[in-house]
Amino acid sequence: LLKTMSKRLTRTVAGRGIVGRLSGDEFALIIPDAGDRAELERLAQHIIDAMAEPFDLDGHHVTVGISIGIARGTEATTTPEDIVRNADMALYRAKAEGRGVFRFFEQGMDSAMIRRRQLEMDLRQAIQDEQFTLHFQPIMDVASGRVVAFESLLRWNHPLHGSIPPNEFIPVAEEAGLIGRLGGWVIRQACRAAAEWPRDIRVAVNLSPLQFGDRNHVSVVAESLNQAGLDAGRLELEITESVLLNDSEANLQILGDLRRLGAHIVMDDFGTGYSSLGYLRSFPFDKIKIDKSFIDEIPANRGSGAIIKAITELARNLGMATTAEGVESREQLDYLRLQGCSEVQGYHFSPARPADEIPALLARLTAEAMRQVTIEEDARPARSQRAETA
Repeated sequence: LLKTMSKRLTRTVAGRGIVGRLSGDEFALIIPDAGDRAELERLAQHIIDAMAEPFDLDGHHVTVGISIGIARGTEATTTPEDIVRNADMALYRAKAEGRGVFRFFEQGMDSAMIRRRQLEMDLRQAIQDEQFTLHFQPIMDVASGRVVAFESLLRWNHPLHGSIPPNEFIPVAEEAGLIGRLGGWVIRQACRAAAEWPRDIRVAVNLSPLQFGDRNHVSVVAESLNQAGLDAGRLELEITESVLLNDSEANLQILGDLRRLGAHIVMDDFGTGYSSLGYLRSFPFDKIKIDKSFIDEIPANRGSGAIIKAITELARNLGMATTAEGVESREQLDYLRLQGCSEVQGYHFSPARPADEIPALLARLTAEAMRQVTIEEDARPARSQRAETA
């Protein structure tokens, strides 16, 4: 595809300038005698239209879209490095505003865009250097109080800027087409970590909707399980409903293939989208995760309580488990137990911890669960005795 694009791009420019490939899927066009802005606009649109025509790759028709950033070296003090940097900034603005468009560099381009572009470049380097780590938050069984799983959560400690939150770098990874490589790394590391835990404890991994655009994703999961020696039944894959919203037939096929591997499929953030109920009918999920926004408001907000009760009853009738996220108090835990919630996770038990701290954390939580069971068992004879006395 890159070779074919290069030939078409060269023909489209038709001697107007010098065409080169910078890296990955990025090309540059240098026009020594550029005309006015209107002429550059016409050329940019001509390139976009030409690239939009399907490519024939060994009998397969492939369609791609491109974005273009334009910078002009109009000042005597402008260096080649300035022009490249400005064009790169304009390109990033074009990508942010929608594919298939061109944008000129403007002095007013805000610092947030500059930071975002720099973050993308740093992210590419971080993936190459494996600057990431996984932390794990315990998921507790409500009935026994024991740990039944750990959710893997990605952490990035930037060498210059320190910890960068996932809600800042994950969208950049998705927009830059890096989520496949990053997600594959997470799957492999999560499976390796879980292989060191007791065999009755599962590991949960969040999947980006964009990972479903890679039809090799099932093989990535299968290889990760095989390399780690982890039973597929110990892997939970968490998705949001947007996976089914986009290209649902193809994504349902991938979900089915993952299920046939033996992995458990979990719907994350249930109740926050507009069509969650319909998707429960589309695919037999193993578990539903109740979003933290509902947990935050219980037991004070009767509306949130009613929703939680409805979700747990619905899941029970469909043969699905439920996990409540963001449990931060004993009061919330007791309420969720009364509503029949299967599992819980949150700061009430532990924040996410690095892999090397999991054995000690597991030992502590197991000991606490055993003490709780002992207290409850010791209390039962006393209640029976009081009843007989009465």
